[in-house]
Amino acid sequence: MSAKAVKAEIPSDGKSMNLARLTWPIFLEVFLFMLMGSVDTFMLSSVSDDAVSGVGAANQIITVAIIILEVIGNGAAIVVAQYLGSKKPAEAAQVTGNAITLNLTVGLVLSVVLLLLGKSILGILHVEGDILAYASSYLHIVGGAIFLQALINALAATIRTHGFTKETMAVSFLMNIIHVIGNYALIFGHFGLPALGVEGAAISTIGSRLICLLIFFWLLYRIMEVRVAWTYYVHLSKNFVLKILRIGIPAAMESLLYQTCQLVFTMYVTYLGAEAMATRQYALNISNYIYLFSMAVAVGTSIIVGHLIGAKRQNEAFSRVRSSVKGALLVTVLIDIIVILFREPLMGIFTDNPDIIRMGAQVLLLSLLLETGRTVNMIVIGSLRAAGDAKLPVYMGILSMVCMSLPVGYLFVFHLHLGLIGIWLAIALDEWTRAVIMLFRWRSRAWERYSLVDHEGAKAVPATATAAQ
Repeated sequence: MSAKAVKAEIPSDGKSMNLARLTWPIFLEVFLFMLMGSVDTFMLSSVSDDAVSGVGAANQIITVAIIILEVIGNGAAIVVAQYLGSKKPAEAAQVTGNAITLNLTVGLVLSVVLLLLGKSILGILHVEGDILAYASSYLHIVGGAIFLQALINALAATIRTHGFTKETMAVSFLMNIIHVIGNYALIFGHFGLPALGVEGAAISTIGSRLICLLIFFWLLYRIMEVRVAWTYYVHLSKNFVLKILRIGIPAAMESLLYQTCQLVFTMYVTYLGAEAMATRQYALNISNYIYLFSMAVAVGTSIIVGHLIGAKRQNEAFSRVRSSVKGALLVTVLIDIIVILFREPLMGIFTDNPDIIRMGAQVLLLSLLLETGRTVNMIVIGSLRAAGDAKLPVYMGILSMVCMSLPVGYLFVFHLHLGLIGIWLAIALDEWTRAVIMLFRWRSRAWERYSLVDHEGAKAVPATATAAQ
């Protein structure tokens, strides 16, 4: 694709932003990202269940680090979307350059922290024995190179926001192919390479990320209507940085609260034994695919909403979110039913331990309750952020996740002795509590006063029959 052809497709005002066109590549991209985790789990299950549990524990810490990196990536994507919607591509380019530098700085700091303190953090989570050895090895390698993911986050978010979701999907596909080949070679020792087990999976992960990063940088300079000048990486604008942080910090805080609660739940599970830890990891891998479609719709909807808000087309943004929620809920229910019907064979893909299969099948029965609430949350909260209204999800996260789901989960697990079922029920209660509140917030239209773009002197774009559908 030539640079001229690429630029001709740039949806600068949101008019050509079509949800189906945006969503199917995002769906495949997220699917491929999740597939990478499942490939690790499947291949490492041949090593041992302890290896799977160790990598699962390490990945929860790595996930928290990635969420911190999303402070910049997510915030910048929303600011860029609104500037593109208001037809200000030069400002969008400067925001992009500033975001890349900021995320690289944060990523380098996190890499050092995980290298020096990773094993101590795992100890706090009550990870012990062989599981600790596997987790520590994986965390030092992947966590030590987390700065690569920092740059990937910033670049991929910006490229998607310009509407180039097919391109980010293609890069993800290539990254997965490289990762699978790397796993095969380094976990089991093929092509003349040593069999490194967990360490091999970690090396394969960072190798595929490095290649992905180089391609994203090349792609960035092919799609930008106004290129990112080198000075934008060096000279940070206080105005743009504050706008990025205004969205990014609350967004990351809400995600960080969620992952912190998941870490606490992990600590609960460690007291239930190694089989419970393995069961949770396998069930989470399956659950990831249930909300895959909803996640793609949420990302696509937030891109459209950002463009529409920048173009001052709030009525279309309001209708878009309502339609997205309805469609995603229908698909989520259908996928849930399929997973519930085949829950035991799905668990059998990962293990032949009958106790693990039985426990996993039990918690997957609750997916219909949990995933429908999660679907509403992902779409509505993402759209609120895209409109600039990012603080309320944090406040509700503190009340619902921290003050409600953790104590309720403790009650279910340790007093009512419900085991993993108790954790799934506590998370479902939190998801639906926040979902109802977020729907009321969107319907109130209070988000209309939080636009990030100064429209002074700009001509508003009237709502038309060509709403972004």
